[in-house]
This record gives sequence, C-alpha cells and structure tokens, in this order.
Amino acid sequence: MSKLKKLLKRLGPGFITGAADDDPSGIATYSQTGALFGYHQLWTALFSAPFMIVLQEMAGRIGLVTGKGFASVIRAHYSKPVLYFCVSLLLLVNTINIGADLGAMASSMQLLVGLPFIFWLISIALVTLGLEIFVMYKKYARFLKYLTLSLLGYIIVAFIVRQDWLQVLQATFIPTIIFNKEYFLNVVALLGTTISPYLLFWQADEEVEEENAHHKPKSISEESRRTARQDIKNMRWDTATGMIFSNVIMFFIILTAAATLGSHGITTVATASEAAEALRPLAGPLTFLLFSIGIVGVGLLAVPVLAGSASYAMAETFGWKVGLYKKFGRAHGFYGIIIVATLIGLLINLTPIKPFQMLYYAAVLNGVISPPLIIILILASSNKTIMGEYVNSRFSKILGWGIAAIMSIAVITLIYLTFWSA
Repeated sequence: MSKLKKLLKRLGPGFITGAADDDPSGIATYSQTGALFGYHQLWTALFSAPFMIVLQEMAGRIGLVTGKGFASVIRAHYSKPVLYFCVSLLLLVNTINIGADLGAMASSMQLLVGLPFIFWLISIALVTLGLEIFVMYKKYARFLKYLTLSLLGYIIVAFIVRQDWLQVLQATFIPTIIFNKEYFLNVVALLGTTISPYLLFWQADEEVEEENAHHKPKSISEESRRTARQDIKNMRWDTATGMIFSNVIMFFIILTAAATLGSHGITTVATASEAAEALRPLAGPLTFLLFSIGIVGVGLLAVPVLAGSASYAMAETFGWKVGLYKKFGRAHGFYGIIIVATLIGLLINLTPIKPFQMLYYAAVLNGVISPPLIIILILASSNKTIMGEYVNSRFSKILGWGIAAIMSIAVITLIYLTFWSA
C-alpha cells in the first residue's frame, strides 16, 4: 500500500487527464465499438497512444513554460474569432458530455443500489459541485488520483470473459479498414473521444494549478535551467503514463464488449450503464459489478474535468480570475461556469433527448474540431516568442502534424461516404 501511495504521489495532471479520458461517455463509445465491430477496431487504441502523448505533452509544456492556460495563450497571440470558435464548441460539447456522464453514473447507481434515477442524478451532481467549489485543489487532486483506480476493473473484466487471443493480437497489430459510413463514423468518434479538445485545455491549466499549489513561480522560465528541465521531464513522464493508461483501458473495454455484446449479436448500446447491464447475463454478476463501479468511479473523476476545462477556457477568454486553488469568493465567474455547465448537464437527462445519441455525435464533433485546434497547439508550442527555448522538437512536430492530417483525412472520408458515395 505504501508503494501505491508513493506512485500516486508522483503522478499529477497528466495521469488524471488520461484517466478522465475514459469517462462514462468514452466507456459507452468503446462498448459500442466492440459491440458493432468486434475486435476490428482494437488497433485504434495502439495507434492513438503516441499521438495522445505528444499532444498532451505540448499542452502541459505550454502551461509550465508560460504559467497560463491554453485559452489565455490563444487570446494573447491569435485572433479573437479563432478563440471564440474553439471555446464555444468546447463549452457545447463538454456540457453534453457532462449530461451523458451524470446520466450514466445515476443509472449505474440505480442498478447497483436501487433508489430512483432522479435521486442519484441530483446527488451525484451536488457531490461533484461540492468537491470542486469547497475542497482545496491540493486535497481534491489527491482524491482524483485515487478515483483512477476504479478503471483497473476493466482490465480484470477482460480476463474474466473468454477471449480469442490470436484474433485479438491480429486485430491489434494489423489494422482492418472498411470503407463505409458506419466504420468511419465510429473511427472519427473514437479519435474524437480519445484526442479530445477539452483535455488539451485541462492539462495546460492543471500544470499551472500544480505550480500554484507548490508555490512555484508563475512560469518555468523564471526558474533555473536545471529545475526547468527537471519539471518538464517529470511532466513528460506523468503525461506518458496517463495516456498509456488511458489507451490500455480503452483497449480492454473494446475487448470485453467484442467478446460479450458483439459475439451475442447485441450491436446497439444506449448508455454505459446499459452496457454493464447487458454484461450480467453474458459474463456473470462479477463482470457487471466491476463494470458498473468503474462507471461511477471514473464519472466522479471526469465530470469535474469536463466542467473545469470549459470553465478555464471561458474565464480565460474574458480575462476573469481562474483557478481551483482560488476560493469561490475570489473567482465567481470561474465557479459560476462550472455550476451552470453541470446543472445544464443535469437537465439534459430530464428531456426526451437520448444523452448517448447526443454524446456519440458530440464525440464525432470533437473529431471534426480537433484538427484545427491541434494545429493551433502545434503552432503555439513551436513559437519561440511564447515558449522560448522550450519549443517542440522535430519529432513532436512530425507526430503532431501527422495526427492533424490523419484526423482531417478521416473526417473528409466520412463526409464523402455520407454525402457523395453511392
């Protein structure tokens, strides 16, 4: 246990960001992937990992070097229309994600414990708001780290279920590409939910939060060169660990869904909790229990990240005071956005609109808006005026431009197959 505590103490914003990427909405999307395509899209988990690491490292480095969030950097160095476009879409998609995540957690608690859906929906929303507003960041970050452990259940579940490991290896290392609308729609959704714009905003700001929590100077450039390099090295290790962890969990969720839902002809998953419920007769009560607990645990981690990233971006856009380390009375606008986004997300669950349907297409929208945002990220982190000597390496730029091009091609192919293909 002491070794686990030491490990968790070393982990920071990068690991929390990676774990938050596997939120209940992501779990539902990964489950849908396994149900629809079996093992055929397992390769996406391996494929996206290096790109996620590079992009999140760029975002984290921007926060460390400048002492500012990503939206603040865009505001200072790029045109306002670009900033407004990015932030408005981020706020819209994040609010939908919050609603879907709250609904999935409430449904899972109803399945696990009983009591009405509305009771759990309101309770979970109030708990997440209370933690963000009233708990100091240092304690709150520690709490978020422990919640990441709930994701380990998905690895255990994959080994409880019977697998064809030869097919698994083949599908992981030899990509299968099917040129139809459904396949590319799901690929864009997967890329959108793994390489999500909100994660870039969140990590940059959380690196700043970490600096504030440890009372360090506002930007890394004010420190000695030796300390600066060590901080960047630590951030890179933390980020790589978080992104690899995220993709490992993604891999095992797709794997479990393929071996259970997909092999039994269940091709439609409306929510993450529905995926958990479907597993009970197919793979036993333990699988159902672990899957459901994972949804609740990671949801408590992800909703604050979604609300917080939207709030950071909006507040920085208008020059308001920001920071989870600030008390509510000193950052009304910042905390006000968190409250409004969470409450709107709650209300989405009280409408006839199906949250998962919105969520799936929100993931697709994330995939569509990611390329221009990635381009801005690469340009900013390669700009010597902004980053000084800590600009991107050639390798980082190659990977960054590569994924921007690949995601653009996937989106263009999807548009072609949807509107022009016979």
